[in-house]
Amino acid sequence: MTRILRFPPFALAALLAACAGTPPAPTPVRELSVLVYNIHAGKDAGGAENLPRVAELVRSTGADLVLLQEVDRNTRRSGPADQPAILARLTGYSVAFGRTIGFQGGDYGVALLSRWPIRTDTLIPLTVAAPPGRTLEGREQRGVLLAEVDAPGGPVAVLNTHLDASGEDLWRVQEIATVLRVAEMARERGMPLLLGGDLNARPQSAIHGDVRAAGFRDAWPECGEGDGFTFPVSTPDRRIDYLYLTGAGRCVSARVLPSDASDHRPLLVRLRLR
Repeated sequence: MTRILRFPPFALAALLAACAGTPPAPTPVRELSVLVYNIHAGKDAGGAENLPRVAELVRSTGADLVLLQEVDRNTRRSGPADQPAILARLTGYSVAFGRTIGFQGGDYGVALLSRWPIRTDTLIPLTVAAPPGRTLEGREQRGVLLAEVDAPGGPVAVLNTHLDASGEDLWRVQEIATVLRVAEMARERGMPLLLGGDLNARPQSAIHGDVRAAGFRDAWPECGEGDGFTFPVSTPDRRIDYLYLTGAGRCVSARVLPSDASDHRPLLVRLRLR
């Protein structure tokens, strides 16, 4: 005699789901905001001290990550004052500082503020070679700060740099080559990767072609509002401050803020990462 087993509908659905196996959990979508800001050693375009205003800007935007350039630590012109430590105290953020040169008895370089713990950070110098007939005399050493941030949903790698400010791409092309080599090593770790800073180059510059060829996407064309000009602060006429994305990262919104706390205007970008 054949027995026919009957299951309530909910039990049958559960049995079929178990036989099919549990589908993999979808990759979580995370939103975060990034502020890119050259703070001019904590001074406005007229030279007035403005570090508290920089901290207030960070708090008011709610930025999760803040990529800062032209940051002083214990230089004579800044007090001396440890600007990274002061900004960390005023904002409540974690901080990493990358020294690119010694200056006026202290240090000068780039910094990262993070709402979340910073697991690791290191400053890699951007080496260049002078072509025939040129010398390195008078050129300011530059660097890229690589940090790994312990963000909700998984770590994020951040590259923050400040490239040469001369009128030609000669040094910047070499500097960005080192930045991209560091980026490739960071990318091998499989985490979302952001690259930003003051690149001192307009969008048509050769260095941006190199960055795009390396698999990065300029966030501004995806979702920026307006022309994206960040310098000079009084009447901006050029876009030289950037945030680049990789992989499945998407730009949700991007805008230049009307702050005059520095000689640059800050760039605020909201991202959606997977």
